Amino acid sequence: MIGERLADLRKDANMSQEDLSKKLGISFYTVSSYEREKSTPDDAMKVKIAKLFNVSLDYLLGLIDDERPIGGGKGFPIPDDLPPEAIKEIRDYIHYVKTKHKK
Repeated sequence: MIGERLADLRKDANMSQEDLSKKLGISFYTVSSYEREKSTPDDAMKVKIAKLFNVSLDYLLGLIDDERPIGGGKGFPIPDDLPPEAIKEIRDYIHYVKTKHKK
């Protein structure tokens, strides 16, 4: 599950595996191995990944499907009664605004 979540988070952030490897201080091959579920990051690396993408470890581990941000409540609350398409649209827009203001 971690591999799938990691790949999704990386792609949502418009990062290549090489970009991610540089941010995490590991090799490109290690990122690829994580994403293909050939190896599993140690606990310290899991925390580093969760912090990088601002998601909870529960989300990264596949225990929950809500990308709750780290810090309990610092994130923007998204109502539970929205359809999945609407939630994705909101997250895409938030990503767009974050990217726009990084420049």
